[in-house]
Amino acid sequence: MSFTVVLVGRPNVGKSTLFNRLAGKKLALVDDTPGVTRDWRSAPAHVGGLSFTVVDTAGLEDVTDDSLEARMRRQTEQALARADVALFIIDARAGITPLDRHFANLLRRSKTPVLLVANKTEGKASQPGMFESYELGLGDPIPLSAEHGEGMADLVEALLPYAPPDDEAETKEADDGFDPSIPIGDQPEPEEDRSKPIQIAIVGRPNVGKSTLLNSLLGEERVLTGPEAGMTRDAIAVDWEWRDRRFKLVDTAGMRRRARVDEKVEKLAVADSLRVIRMANVVVLVVDAGAILDKQDLTIARLVISEGRALVIAVNKWDTVDDRAMALRQVEDKLQASLGYIKGVKVVTISALKGYKLETLLDGVLETYTVWNRRIPTAQLNRWIEGVLEHHPPPLVEGRRIKIRYVTQVKTRPPTFALFVNKPLDLPESYQRYLTTHLRESFDMPGVPVRLLLRKGKNPYADD
Repeated sequence: MSFTVVLVGRPNVGKSTLFNRLAGKKLALVDDTPGVTRDWRSAPAHVGGLSFTVVDTAGLEDVTDDSLEARMRRQTEQALARADVALFIIDARAGITPLDRHFANLLRRSKTPVLLVANKTEGKASQPGMFESYELGLGDPIPLSAEHGEGMADLVEALLPYAPPDDEAETKEADDGFDPSIPIGDQPEPEEDRSKPIQIAIVGRPNVGKSTLLNSLLGEERVLTGPEAGMTRDAIAVDWEWRDRRFKLVDTAGMRRRARVDEKVEKLAVADSLRVIRMANVVVLVVDAGAILDKQDLTIARLVISEGRALVIAVNKWDTVDDRAMALRQVEDKLQASLGYIKGVKVVTISALKGYKLETLLDGVLETYTVWNRRIPTAQLNRWIEGVLEHHPPPLVEGRRIKIRYVTQVKTRPPTFALFVNKPLDLPESYQRYLTTHLRESFDMPGVPVRLLLRKGKNPYADD
């Protein structure tokens, strides 16, 4: 089995930079602003023939109250307790600070083995800090530069004693083939392959309960929650199982209207949320029951549809609604007005805090995912198009009828169909919308994007 390496240290010493270096991808947000990372996140790492799970954590602060910093520290302590070895990272150029000394004392008493890492050691300015680090009592420091990739061989050598003997072979066997850099919908997957995880992105405006929903599904305080808006910054992915199905749940930062996003870190967080949407199988759009489907909610929904992802809407804080019938009518009216071209979007009323109707939400996710993966036999499609043409043929163009010769499904996720037409550029958009709507209704594909591609040419399956 693999082993787990957790990165700890005070804010802004380069933990997230080292995390990205070990993961081989820019997964964690990195900025000069201290405290960018708030929740711990993990990723598979493969460095120098060594395979392990690396965990990035928030910067350690010397606070124990109920403030945001104290809750971040408790999250870090939770990650530390689960790890096989910890890398305590210091900034060699800044030297040893009182906060470094304080947490070094705590780590020495921890049950988790600790390795001292002196980061930012490029150049002579780091040498005094390297010598000072010996006073922490954590052994010889491992000098490296996470930003430039220097010293990684020394780090791998220091981690070798903590690797199980069969680590490499077993890690390869457990690898599910998921590549975060490729949109999940574009990765080939057999329709009936239940062994691969369903990627669920939890998105929405700030402070609507996305992180609370993730914690309620997992049954633990995996990510920070609280009254502060915009608490989540990094997209946090968690592997999970429910009813013998594997899921990868991804909590994202709140997405405000672009005009209101002015801080650099928030811009990075929103860009990360957009990346997660493009990677997802199903996107759960969490909306606040007190302000159902406002302009920003609908903007996010249209973005999800345009990216070809399956959409489920979760109306959170439903326990606070007085007139529920009126609220549901309001949802239906807004969906019809703004998303009428994709009828049947699954809407589930929930209370993430109280765990109300979470199983109903997951059932809706699985139903939508099944439709998103649906493949329709070519014979059925062509019987369908014959009936459509008989009852409602395309309009005339310059006195001549447009001929639709053939239709076949070329892709799932989302369902995509090729329509072979003698004059594809002349087929009106209104008739294309009619075909898409009729196709959705005839083959029971509610709530998912359906794409129609026009092709010129004869039936590719007909005999010459």
